[in-house]
Amino acid sequence: MQGYRRVAHYFEPSPGVTSDEATVAMAVPGASFTLRTDRGVFSHGRLDTGTAVLLRSPRPLPSTGSALDLGCGAGPIAVTMALREPGLQVWAVDVNERARALCAANATAAGAGNVVVAAPDEVPADIAFDAIWSNPPIRIGKDALHELLLTWLARLAPDGAATLVVQKHLGADSLQRWLTESGYPTSRAASAKGYRVLEVHPSV
Repeated sequence: MQGYRRVAHYFEPSPGVTSDEATVAMAVPGASFTLRTDRGVFSHGRLDTGTAVLLRSPRPLPSTGSALDLGCGAGPIAVTMALREPGLQVWAVDVNERARALCAANATAAGAGNVVVAAPDEVPADIAFDAIWSNPPIRIGKDALHELLLTWLARLAPDGAATLVVQKHLGADSLQRWLTESGYPTSRAASAKGYRVLEVHPSV
C-alpha cells in the first residue's frame, strides 16, 4: 500500500476496536462544522492539539488546484481546507477505512463537496499537489515516517508547499533538519503549545 506501513492502532486498515462515536464542535478560522469521531481513529472525541495549532496558524491555501490532507483521520484538516477554499479539490487520504468513512460523512455534512476521500493507492499518479497539510503519524517510527513523507512530498507541484505540524519533543527540529538534508528546504512557520508548524518546499 503506497506510502504507509501496517502497524497497530489507528494506522491499521481495519481498526480492531468496537465503534463508539463522539462528536466535536469545530470552530477554527474560516470553518465551523460538527466532526464525528470514533474509536480506532486518531483523536477520538476531541480536536488534537497539534491539528488545532495547524488550523489556527495563518497558513495560505491556493484557491484552485489540488491539495492533500495526508493521514486525514476523521477529516478536521481536509474539511477545513475545503470550506476555506471551495474552488480547491482536497484529497483526504488515510489507510484506515473507518477514518475514510468518517471523513466522507463529515465532509458531506459540512457541505464540503470538494473533498475526495481515498486510500493511499487510490490517488491518481498524475496529480501534483499545490498544498499538502498534515499532522503526520510520528508514532509509526522514524523509518516508516521518512518513507511516507518522501513518497508524498515528491508529488508537490513546483510552486507548492507542504505544511506539517509536529510536536517538539517528538522530534520536530530533527525532522526539519532531515527534510532539508533530503532536498526539501524546510523552515519553521510557527510554534505554539509545544508544536512546530513546518513549511516544506519541493525538492531542489
